[in-house]
Amino acid sequence: MAEAGGLRIGFLGTGIMGAPMARRLAAAGFPVTAWNRSAEKAGGLAADGVSVAPTPRGAAAGADVLVAMLSSGPVCDEVLFGPEGAASALAPGATILVMSSIPPQTARAQADKAREMGLSYVDAPVSGGEKGAQAGTLAIMAGGEAAVVDRLAPVFAPLGRPTHVGPAGAGSLTKLCNQLIVATTIGAVSEALVLAESGGADPARVREALLGGFADSTVLRQHGLRMVTGDFKPGGPAKYQIKDTGAALDVARAASLDLPLASATHALFEGMVANGGADLDHSALILEIKRVNGPRRG
Repeated sequence: MAEAGGLRIGFLGTGIMGAPMARRLAAAGFPVTAWNRSAEKAGGLAADGVSVAPTPRGAAAGADVLVAMLSSGPVCDEVLFGPEGAASALAPGATILVMSSIPPQTARAQADKAREMGLSYVDAPVSGGEKGAQAGTLAIMAGGEAAVVDRLAPVFAPLGRPTHVGPAGAGSLTKLCNQLIVATTIGAVSEALVLAESGGADPARVREALLGGFADSTVLRQHGLRMVTGDFKPGGPAKYQIKDTGAALDVARAASLDLPLASATHALFEGMVANGGADLDHSALILEIKRVNGPRRG
């Protein structure tokens, strides 16, 4: 693991993903000061060596790198660049590292604002879920200037594997590509297990039989297990999945692209959210597949 090297870290957002990421940075030797809108979610980090600030500006004050792990583009805009935004508490030369999933156009606009303030900016969303955040095995998709991404190597090291994918906004675009693959695969696994059950096969054994074959995937292994056990405690809530698939479709429309699989999957997640599944894990899409087939099953 790379050495902390004296860098001071501000950390905004200590939810399902942010809390274990902040813990890992502190464990790697970085001085970390965190803020979260729901203060109780940040309070427990004190025992792990993370200082807790009452405001975003308090977390940013004195930071060399300010990490944002917030829920959406608008929330990032507000917390970073709003009237009491954390970015204004940073000294020139500091780096804003947005690891939230936000639209590419939002990341590019934030990079422009940061540049005007004398700050560096990298959008580096992650994939790997809560388990990856806890284990430090996240896939990190970094957009920004190559030299800045390279300088952040010690920060990335406790969190996972970074890949520089292009200029600002490219990281967020790569995350949307990731989310389309995840969402459509969740849909395919859901439909396969519903089909198996309808024909009298044991879905759990069907999942087991497919492991190691061409249909195997992280989604089949992790989310397929959630589906057959009915464990839908959110790691990735459906309300955030629908945000990401919607953003991907917006980018596709702007590029005059038709993405039929993505459109169909997004519609299924819309149905899931509309029918009360917003706060369930996105693997609970299988419940929506069962719901729409309810009158016809049997």
